[in-house]
Amino acid sequence: MEVKIGVQYSPREISLEVAHTADEIKAMVEKAVADNGVIDLTDVRGRQVLVPVSTFSYIEIGPPEARHVGFGAGD
Repeated sequence: MEVKIGVQYSPREISLEVAHTADEIKAMVEKAVADNGVIDLTDVRGRQVLVPVSTFSYIEIGPPEARHVGFGAGD
């Protein structure tokens, strides 16, 4: 799954691909928010990201976007 986290006062979002399901990610977010703590995610390359829930603007969960290569006239 691809996870995008919008952070307050930051023009860039945090985007990473994780090996969790959407339901697992949702449960992790809900627990972190209930605890007023930090969400801890590790992407498929082993990069660990910790974000305090107090800085969340939004969280988007979905399948990874297909990467297109070349100069296609259309899909």
